[in-house]
Amino acid sequence: MARDPWFTVERLDEETFAVSEYRHWEETHCYLLCGRERGLLIDAGLGVGDLRGEVEGLTGLPVVAAVTHVHWDHIGGFRQFPHFFAPAEELDWLRGAFPLPVKTIRNMLSDRCALPESFDVGGYELFQGEPTRLLSDGDVVDLGGRRIEALHTPGHSPGHLCFWEPERGYLFTGDLVYRGTLYADYPSTDPEAYLASLERIAALPARRLFPGHHALDIAPELVVRMRDALRALKAGGKLRHGAGVQDFGDWSIAL
Repeated sequence: MARDPWFTVERLDEETFAVSEYRHWEETHCYLLCGRERGLLIDAGLGVGDLRGEVEGLTGLPVVAAVTHVHWDHIGGFRQFPHFFAPAEELDWLRGAFPLPVKTIRNMLSDRCALPESFDVGGYELFQGEPTRLLSDGDVVDLGGRRIEALHTPGHSPGHLCFWEPERGYLFTGDLVYRGTLYADYPSTDPEAYLASLERIAALPARRLFPGHHALDIAPELVVRMRDALRALKAGGKLRHGAGVQDFGDWSIAL
């Protein structure tokens, strides 16, 4: 289905799509949710391919975009979407205060990846811009027949959001939950808040989880396992920065 070979497009249901960047080691996912009146694009990936072209090939609706968190691998495509929503806690990062230098980001972008020949990694700049709307916990994005709720779920980043659609039981987890190594070891992360966020989303009656990276076929029970593991780490005094990588088989967490 993809127009640009950089992307892989998968239909999740008749009105929901994953647009994925499997050609990069991050395997970042963006999600397009279509209502009756407009679409919502959750996250905008690396900023390598023609993301807008992919979205316009899937829907003729006007589309707004929202970010789960303001990390470089989730905001790259916002140059193509002038109307986007972001968490208030990370507004400074959108204004140029992101804690990683652009040279480091360029190295991560080109690492273990065959970028398109037409893409100039040396000219890559971190996206900066002013969001159309700041999202806080409990805010709802109404698409017309689909209502998507923003949940403040810090831990991986201060303003991290999950997006919850109660009617379908869909939970878009960003970088809070995925199979692979979760990151809670940077200065801007908070292991205790990570556990509190997992406690919150584990209580939701989610039927399907849609992560920010890697495999799409993850079951809701993964959240419960992650919550229980972090509970045990806390009880053992290891839910803290400096505790190292804790491995649990199909996932791990760097602390």
